Amino acid sequence: MSGAQDLGRFWQVLPIPGFLVDRQDRIEGMNPAAEGLLNVGTRSCRGRNIADCLAVNTDLSANIARARTGQSVLFQHDVRLTGGQGRPVLCDLQIAPLGDDRETMFMLVHPRHIKGHLNKALHPKSAASTAIGLADMLAHEIKNPLAGITGAAQLLAMSLPEAEREMTDLILQETRRIVDLLKQVEQFGDLRAPDLKPVNIHDLLERARRSASLGAAAQMHFCDDYDPSLPLTLADSGQMMQVFANLFANAAEAVRPGKTGTITIRTYYELGLRLRDPQGGHAVPLQIEIMDDGPGIPEHLVDHVFDPFVSTRENGTGLGLALVSKIISEHNGTIILTSRPGATTFRISLPVVADKGGRV
Repeated sequence: MSGAQDLGRFWQVLPIPGFLVDRQDRIEGMNPAAEGLLNVGTRSCRGRNIADCLAVNTDLSANIARARTGQSVLFQHDVRLTGGQGRPVLCDLQIAPLGDDRETMFMLVHPRHIKGHLNKALHPKSAASTAIGLADMLAHEIKNPLAGITGAAQLLAMSLPEAEREMTDLILQETRRIVDLLKQVEQFGDLRAPDLKPVNIHDLLERARRSASLGAAAQMHFCDDYDPSLPLTLADSGQMMQVFANLFANAAEAVRPGKTGTITIRTYYELGLRLRDPQGGHAVPLQIEIMDDGPGIPEHLVDHVFDPFVSTRENGTGLGLALVSKIISEHNGTIILTSRPGATTFRISLPVVADKGGRV
């Protein structure tokens, strides 16, 4: 096989999106990974300026010109790119001349939207587990004196005129809030392993959606884009319902009071996505995305929303998303977040039930 044939074969199987660009910065060719990134075929993009096909937060033409003029490889890190699915992807760009004629350039896109977030999720216990040790301490050390404070406030309120009960009412209100927090902490510290059984993920999503539409997300409009061919996954139905309920409630709370927002639920199959584990790794091809059109999460919190006691809301406990992360981790899956104004997306990746031959 000739060198040109070798290059062509390598180009086709390269798992990283790659583009060939002519001297006018027009796309000459794309590999299959790039077609997947843009969700279009090469024919649709050939002859178009690459900056018109890739929405990035950098001057792409200027970077290509620098690499072309210097006849060297140019790297740019932490570029936000929007491909054909409309979802922002954090990536690194690699731009270099192809040959010595300074005509054709090639550009590789190294997506980091999964790689950059998986390290915590790959451990048997995610970052959420760091607060488990606090659960018993809080439950046992705080609940008893809290009951005494509540009882004393109630007795005091009974002996006061109604006009003077403002402070006792405040004490009772705040103690109820602490009790609710303790309930969440106790739930978070529940170490029981999930009861994994084959389930249709769409059944659980629909049940959780119906419940949320009558409660926490009553003001939200739901849209769905389900892949009806998805195989079954192994899940604890109760725990997974809690995951979806928390995510729906989180999306609803992101919308300004009195406003109507939209929650979009999407499912699809992504072949080849794997998580490392002590046994060498396992596939997590079943994808669930829950997206809201709220204002987005502040950039400095995006990498910490699954940490215990981190909240984007003034009165939030910071345990809802930590519990979600803990449950997904114990289901041998992972959850990642991407956020920008108008599009905050939680993406859950889960394994599927193997067929009789042991394949997934």
